[in-house]
Amino acid sequence: MASTSDKILDIAKSLIVAGGYNGFSYADIAAAIGIRKASIHHHFPTKAELVSVLVDRYIKQAEAGLRSLREQAASPADQLQFYIDFWNACIRDASQPFCVCAMLASEMQMLPEEVALRVRAHFQGLAAWLTSVLQAGVEQGLFRLDKRPEEQAQMLMASVHGAMLSARAFGEPGLFIAVVAPEIARLRAPDRYGTVR
Repeated sequence: MASTSDKILDIAKSLIVAGGYNGFSYADIAAAIGIRKASIHHHFPTKAELVSVLVDRYIKQAEAGLRSLREQAASPADQLQFYIDFWNACIRDASQPFCVCAMLASEMQMLPEEVALRVRAHFQGLAAWLTSVLQAGVEQGLFRLDKRPEEQAQMLMASVHGAMLSARAFGEPGLFIAVVAPEIARLRAPDRYGTVR
Protein backbone atom coordinates (compact mmCIF):
# COMPACT_ATOMS: atom_id res chain seq x y z
CA MET A 1 0.00 0.00 0.00
CA ALA A 2 1.38 3.41 -1.00
CA SER A 3 2.43 5.76 1.78
CA THR A 4 0.85 9.21 2.06
CA SER A 5 4.03 10.83 0.75
CA ASP A 6 4.02 8.49 -2.28
CA LYS A 7 0.38 9.33 -2.96
CA ILE A 8 1.21 13.05 -2.75
CA LEU A 9 4.10 12.58 -5.19
CA ASP A 10 1.96 10.54 -7.60
CA ILE A 11 -0.79 13.18 -7.66
CA ALA A 12 1.77 15.99 -8.00
CA LYS A 13 3.33 14.17 -10.95
CA SER A 14 -0.01 13.83 -12.76
CA LEU A 15 -0.83 17.48 -12.05
CA ILE A 16 2.55 18.64 -13.38
CA VAL A 17 2.15 16.54 -16.53
CA ALA A 18 -1.30 18.09 -17.00
CA GLY A 19 -0.45 21.72 -16.25
CA GLY A 20 3.17 22.30 -15.25
CA TYR A 21 4.75 23.60 -12.04
CA ASN A 22 2.47 26.60 -11.73
CA GLY A 23 -0.63 24.65 -12.76
CA PHE A 24 -1.34 23.08 -9.37
CA SER A 25 -1.48 23.91 -5.68
CA TYR A 26 -1.49 21.98 -2.43
CA ALA A 27 -5.26 22.46 -2.40
CA ASP A 28 -5.48 20.43 -5.65
CA ILE A 29 -3.45 17.60 -4.11
CA ALA A 30 -5.46 17.70 -0.89
CA ALA A 31 -8.73 17.46 -2.83
CA ALA A 32 -7.45 14.56 -4.97
CA ILE A 33 -6.25 12.49 -2.01
CA GLY A 34 -8.80 13.58 0.56
CA ILE A 35 -6.39 15.00 3.13
CA ARG A 36 -5.82 18.45 4.60
CA LYS A 37 -3.23 20.84 3.15
CA ALA A 38 -1.48 20.80 6.54
CA SER A 39 -0.79 17.09 6.02
CA ILE A 40 0.95 17.82 2.74
CA HIS A 41 3.03 20.56 4.39
CA HIS A 42 4.01 18.03 7.07
CA HIS A 43 5.57 15.79 4.38
CA PHE A 44 6.75 18.54 2.04
CA PRO A 45 7.04 21.98 3.72
CA THR A 46 7.30 23.80 0.37
CA LYS A 47 6.18 23.20 -3.19
CA ALA A 48 9.79 23.48 -4.37
CA GLU A 49 10.77 20.70 -1.96
CA LEU A 50 7.86 18.52 -3.11
CA VAL A 51 8.77 18.91 -6.79
CA SER A 52 12.49 18.42 -6.07
CA VAL A 53 11.73 15.11 -4.35
CA LEU A 54 9.44 14.17 -7.25
CA VAL A 55 12.14 14.89 -9.85
CA ASP A 56 14.73 12.97 -7.79
CA ARG A 57 12.36 9.98 -7.72
CA TYR A 58 11.71 10.33 -11.47
CA ILE A 59 15.46 10.43 -12.21
CA LYS A 60 16.07 7.30 -10.10
CA GLN A 61 13.30 5.43 -11.91
CA ALA A 62 14.63 6.52 -15.32
CA GLU A 63 18.20 5.55 -14.41
CA ALA A 64 17.03 2.15 -13.14
CA GLY A 65 15.13 1.56 -16.39
CA LEU A 66 18.12 2.49 -18.56
CA ARG A 67 20.47 0.42 -16.37
CA SER A 68 18.22 -2.61 -16.75
CA LEU A 69 18.44 -2.27 -20.54
CA ARG A 70 22.24 -2.44 -20.32
CA GLU A 71 22.15 -5.38 -17.90
CA GLN A 72 19.94 -7.34 -20.28
CA ALA A 73 22.88 -7.11 -22.68
CA ALA A 74 20.57 -5.79 -25.36
CA SER A 75 22.33 -4.45 -28.44
CA PRO A 76 22.52 -0.66 -28.77
CA ALA A 77 19.83 -0.84 -31.48
CA ASP A 78 17.57 -2.85 -29.13
CA GLN A 79 18.20 -0.44 -26.24
CA LEU A 80 17.20 2.51 -28.39
CA GLN A 81 14.11 0.69 -29.65
CA PHE A 82 13.07 -0.25 -26.09
CA TYR A 83 13.38 3.42 -25.08
CA ILE A 84 11.17 4.51 -27.99
CA ASP A 85 8.70 1.66 -27.38
CA PHE A 86 8.43 2.63 -23.70
CA TRP A 87 7.33 6.17 -24.54
CA ASN A 88 5.09 4.98 -27.36
CA ALA A 89 3.24 2.64 -24.97
CA CYS A 90 2.97 5.32 -22.25
CA ILE A 91 1.51 7.81 -24.72
CA ARG A 92 -0.88 5.29 -26.29
CA ASP A 93 -2.32 4.01 -23.00
CA ALA A 94 -2.12 7.50 -21.39
CA SER A 95 -0.29 6.05 -18.36
CA GLN A 96 2.43 8.69 -18.72
CA PRO A 97 1.53 10.80 -21.74
CA PHE A 98 4.36 13.29 -21.26
CA CYS A 99 7.78 13.40 -19.60
CA VAL A 100 7.46 15.27 -16.30
CA CYS A 101 10.94 16.78 -16.76
CA ALA A 102 10.08 17.95 -20.27
CA MET A 103 7.00 19.69 -18.89
CA LEU A 104 9.06 21.34 -16.16
CA ALA A 105 11.78 22.32 -18.67
CA SER A 106 9.19 24.35 -20.58
CA GLU A 107 8.95 26.54 -17.45
CA MET A 108 12.68 26.62 -16.69
CA GLN A 109 12.92 30.40 -16.15
CA MET A 110 10.12 30.29 -13.56
CA LEU A 111 11.28 27.23 -11.61
CA PRO A 112 12.96 27.48 -8.22
CA GLU A 113 16.70 26.90 -8.66
CA GLU A 114 16.66 23.60 -6.74
CA VAL A 115 14.05 22.20 -9.15
CA ALA A 116 15.74 23.62 -12.27
CA LEU A 117 19.07 22.00 -11.31
CA ARG A 118 17.40 18.60 -11.02
CA VAL A 119 15.55 18.96 -14.33
CA ARG A 120 18.82 19.88 -16.02
CA ALA A 121 20.50 16.86 -14.39
CA HIS A 122 17.81 14.57 -15.83
CA PHE A 123 18.46 15.78 -19.36
CA GLN A 124 22.22 15.60 -18.91
CA GLY A 125 21.88 11.98 -17.76
CA LEU A 126 19.56 11.10 -20.63
CA ALA A 127 21.86 12.77 -23.17
CA ALA A 128 24.85 10.86 -21.75
CA TRP A 129 22.96 7.55 -22.02
CA LEU A 130 21.83 8.24 -25.59
CA THR A 131 25.39 9.27 -26.52
CA SER A 132 26.81 6.03 -25.12
CA VAL A 133 24.19 3.94 -26.96
CA LEU A 134 24.82 5.72 -30.25
CA GLN A 135 28.61 5.45 -29.84
CA ALA A 136 28.37 1.72 -29.09
CA GLY A 137 26.06 1.29 -32.08
CA VAL A 138 28.57 2.98 -34.38
CA GLU A 139 31.39 0.80 -33.03
CA GLN A 140 29.30 -2.32 -33.67
CA GLY A 141 28.34 -1.16 -37.17
CA LEU A 142 24.66 -0.82 -36.23
CA PHE A 143 24.33 2.96 -36.60
CA ARG A 144 25.60 5.48 -39.07
CA LEU A 145 25.58 9.02 -37.69
CA ASP A 146 25.56 12.33 -39.57
CA LYS A 147 27.08 14.12 -36.58
CA ARG A 148 29.16 13.40 -33.50
CA PRO A 149 27.35 11.04 -31.07
CA GLU A 150 26.86 13.90 -28.55
CA GLU A 151 25.15 16.08 -31.18
CA GLN A 152 23.11 13.21 -32.58
CA ALA A 153 21.96 12.36 -29.03
CA GLN A 154 20.74 15.93 -28.54
CA MET A 155 18.87 15.80 -31.86
CA LEU A 156 17.28 12.46 -30.98
CA MET A 157 16.27 13.70 -27.53
CA ALA A 158 14.68 16.79 -29.12
CA SER A 159 12.88 14.59 -31.64
CA VAL A 160 11.45 12.30 -28.91
CA HIS A 161 10.22 15.18 -26.75
CA GLY A 162 8.96 17.13 -29.77
CA ALA A 163 7.02 14.05 -30.89
CA MET A 164 5.45 13.85 -27.41
CA LEU A 165 4.40 17.46 -27.78
CA SER A 166 2.91 16.89 -31.25
CA ALA A 167 0.96 13.83 -30.05
CA ARG A 168 -0.37 15.88 -27.14
CA ALA A 169 -1.16 19.02 -29.16
CA PHE A 170 -3.14 17.12 -31.80
CA GLY A 171 -4.62 14.55 -29.42
CA GLU A 172 -3.26 11.79 -31.66
CA PRO A 173 -1.04 9.26 -29.82
CA GLY A 174 0.04 7.70 -33.14
CA LEU A 175 1.86 10.91 -34.07
CA PHE A 176 4.62 10.06 -31.59
CA ILE A 177 5.84 7.01 -33.45
CA ALA A 178 5.11 8.61 -36.84
CA VAL A 179 7.62 11.36 -35.98
CA VAL A 180 10.23 9.26 -34.18
CA ALA A 181 10.34 6.08 -36.31
CA PRO A 182 11.90 7.78 -39.38
CA GLU A 183 14.57 9.33 -37.11
CA ILE A 184 15.50 5.89 -35.78
CA ALA A 185 15.41 4.39 -39.28
CA ARG A 186 17.91 7.01 -40.49
CA LEU A 187 20.36 5.94 -37.80
CA ARG A 188 20.26 2.25 -38.72
CA ALA A 189 23.27 1.33 -40.85
CA PRO A 190 22.72 -1.06 -43.78
CA ASP A 191 25.03 -4.09 -43.89
CA ARG A 192 27.11 -4.93 -46.98
CA TYR A 193 24.04 -6.47 -48.63
CA GLY A 194 22.02 -3.28 -48.14
CA THR A 195 19.87 -4.76 -45.38
CA VAL A 196 19.17 -2.45 -42.45
CA ARG A 197 20.27 -4.07 -39.18
